[in-house]
Amino acid sequence: IVDVQNGTSKTTKSLVQIGVVLDLNSPMGSMADSCMNMSISDFYSANPNYTTRLQLHTRNAKSVFDVSSAVLDLLKNEKVDGILGPHKTTEETFVAEVGVKAHVPIISFTARSSTLSYTDNHYFVRATLDDAVQAQALASICQGFEWPEVAVLYEETEYGSQFLSHINKAFQEVEVGIAYMTSIPTSIEDSNLLKELKRLSTKQTRVFLVHMNPSLGYRFFTLAKREGLMSEGYAWIISDSLSNFMSSIDSIARDSMEGVLGIRPYIHRSNELENFQERWKRNTVLDMELNVYGLWAYDAITALAIAVEKIKPLNSSSSSNLGSSKSTDLRISTLGPRLLTELSRIQFKGLAGDFQLIDGKLKLSAFEIFNIFGSGEKTVGYWTPNKGIIRDLNSVGERTYSTSIKEIKNIIWPGDSITQPKGWDIPTTGNLRVGIPWKHGFTEFIGTKIDPRTSHINPSGFAIDIFLATLKVLPFHINYKFYHCNDTKSIDCSYDDMLQKIPQDFDMVVGDTTIWAPRAEYVDFSLPYSESGVILVVKNKKPVDMWIFVKPLRWDLWLAIVVTCIFMGIVLRVLERSVTRNEEDPIRANKEKPGMIYLSPVTILAFPERTVVSNNWSFLVLVFWFFMAFILMQSYTANLSAILTVDQLKFAFSDNYHVGFQEGSFMKEFLTKQLHISESMLRSYSSAEEYHEAMSKGSKNGGIDAIFDEVPYMKLFMKKYDSQYKMVGPSYKAGGFGFAFPLGSPLAAHFSKAILDVTQSPDMTSIEQQNFGPGYSSQDPLSSTISQGASSLTLYDFAGLFLIIGSVTIFSLFCSQTPIGRKLTKIVNHFIQICVNFKTSEVHPADASVGNDTSASLREDGFHGIVIGEALENSEDEIQEIRLSDHETPSPNQDLGDRIDSNVERNS
Repeated sequence: IVDVQNGTSKTTKSLVQIGVVLDLNSPMGSMADSCMNMSISDFYSANPNYTTRLQLHTRNAKSVFDVSSAVLDLLKNEKVDGILGPHKTTEETFVAEVGVKAHVPIISFTARSSTLSYTDNHYFVRATLDDAVQAQALASICQGFEWPEVAVLYEETEYGSQFLSHINKAFQEVEVGIAYMTSIPTSIEDSNLLKELKRLSTKQTRVFLVHMNPSLGYRFFTLAKREGLMSEGYAWIISDSLSNFMSSIDSIARDSMEGVLGIRPYIHRSNELENFQERWKRNTVLDMELNVYGLWAYDAITALAIAVEKIKPLNSSSSSNLGSSKSTDLRISTLGPRLLTELSRIQFKGLAGDFQLIDGKLKLSAFEIFNIFGSGEKTVGYWTPNKGIIRDLNSVGERTYSTSIKEIKNIIWPGDSITQPKGWDIPTTGNLRVGIPWKHGFTEFIGTKIDPRTSHINPSGFAIDIFLATLKVLPFHINYKFYHCNDTKSIDCSYDDMLQKIPQDFDMVVGDTTIWAPRAEYVDFSLPYSESGVILVVKNKKPVDMWIFVKPLRWDLWLAIVVTCIFMGIVLRVLERSVTRNEEDPIRANKEKPGMIYLSPVTILAFPERTVVSNNWSFLVLVFWFFMAFILMQSYTANLSAILTVDQLKFAFSDNYHVGFQEGSFMKEFLTKQLHISESMLRSYSSAEEYHEAMSKGSKNGGIDAIFDEVPYMKLFMKKYDSQYKMVGPSYKAGGFGFAFPLGSPLAAHFSKAILDVTQSPDMTSIEQQNFGPGYSSQDPLSSTISQGASSLTLYDFAGLFLIIGSVTIFSLFCSQTPIGRKLTKIVNHFIQICVNFKTSEVHPADASVGNDTSASLREDGFHGIVIGEALENSEDEIQEIRLSDHETPSPNQDLGDRIDSNVERNS
């Protein structure tokens, strides 16, 4: 507590000791020191009646060791209750730890980001805007310009690394890619910096975000212009690590930065600020112009002065020992915690804008977006946390968050261009290097011919036609040159080897390259331009059996049907026997009925319109037989259809199968790792002809039993070999064919859109048929391609049935049209008639009165009573019948044998 003379009156003031640690030999330190002293003077001049006073104790500290010593000295000797500084990131960790132990607030006006959490160390206060907010502003700008990716160039310091973490998070949130990040050492030589710039010119990305200190940044842009990187087509954005010092830039550096877009914290123009700037220029002789860091230092002192005044009464501090030795004894401030509490509550309008601490850092504020051109710069817009990109901060009314660049003023880009850079371009190394595979088979997809005189590569095929078609619909022109995978015609260069040469040897790869997850780790793919999926193909083994028509029913069922027919024939013969006696021509009826009755079950099916039976009971039997026969026929038809069609689809993959795959593709890894097929069972082939030859041999003869490959190849394979093969099992997921690019390449998005335009256009069908033949279409389902001709039945399939029918026909002709056949027929009929008459006589005797005599006569003259069977002639009118005569009424006493003999003589 001291007495202060104020004019004629004398007042008592309470002094609060505040320490300041700066590198006074640096422009930043000198500027901050001047601003703090001016802030003390201005504040108490404006508030003479305040009963408190801040007393600053400034220490010059150049290194980390100097900072540590200065802080300990201020705490022990000066008994400070607060410390401002230091202004280097490498020093803040130690100072913050001491602040926690001594309960002294550490106030930084330069720390834009920190590795220290406010929750764990709330004595470390940052009176600055957080870099996380700046990263959000930068990400919104890049999103607004619709740049697909950005290259980040940052200074190789701890602060640069911290800034990078904020950039990564912010750009991920807006889905803007970071092509690559390049660290530049602070003390890098110009020769090495030029090499780095030349490397940048070979990349596709043309948007660069620069985060460097002024001394390195100015050198960087001067050399960048020399290397032609400040020409039309490039876009450069600088963070406020450079833009806050634009007022101190020289004319050469400014000229090299023409067209650069930058952001920096917005400083509201006020009368107080203008007055301060005028006094600053009059009172200082520094090389560095006043910037926002000086204003933040000014406002930090003002905040401390207000906070101290609000703490009443000011109690004296107590002390306590920290550590085990006297050299480490530190005084614990009782004022520090109260001072920290008041700082978090203070709100006022400072020179840099609204001052309010939230979670230990300055409240979010707006950023100014400016454009460097000519000898000056122009503000083109603003970014605020609530409204995004806007044209004017004074706009009124509610509005949603915007990232539209339509909100900002016109920008002059590098090369005095007013055209917005698209963000990427073909590398300056020459034409776009398009890699293509060298294939020995399936050249319908891609084939390569080399001119022996000029060594010029002339590729052709479906993939090349798609590539050329997409070039026509791209919104820009591309010069390209084809390169094959290696300089020899060896297929040892696999697709994976070719893709891993991106971007060293190729800028993109065009071919039948499968989009596969493991490959996406080192390349980007376009959308697929072909069908996708992996299928299993085997030989189409149809049943080869001339007796296939017998297989639908088993032998026991066939036997049951035959026995049933014979049994029903006997039953019908018995039922129909009595009917013949009542007919007009009983002799003819007796002649016709026996043969037909035995065939009645079959005849009723073949000739349903013909009256075969006369007895109602016989008709009832045949109705039930017809019902049973109908069921049998339907079951037979269904089962035969199943044998010829459905049963062919049954397939069980065996571990003993040798499997073929396409050489050089991803299929080997797919089969071994995902389907767990032993590598020893795999064999590679390069063409459809080799596939067919291997499948024809079979695994026992050094071939294969099945093929695993992608749908487009197999559709072409089965189209070529028609119905010899079939697809079995499920279709496994695959990405289809696509073009490959370096990771983060903007070409991937442009080609993907172009592929959609081509594949959905009418030209797609003509491209397919030009390469795969008429009738081919990727829109056709795979099943229709595979099943072509698979269900056709051949003569051999039913040769057994035709053999039976032919045999019966020839036998019938033989028996009816040849003398030998007729003779054999008579003998058979003779024998059958003997059996029939014998059975009839036993069951129904001819006359009861002659019972025993008749029997004796039959035993003695049995053959005399035989009725000779039908003698078949060339026409039905000439058929001669041998029958028992019914024109004479036999005498009851006439011997049965005499009656038969007389009938035989008459018929002869």
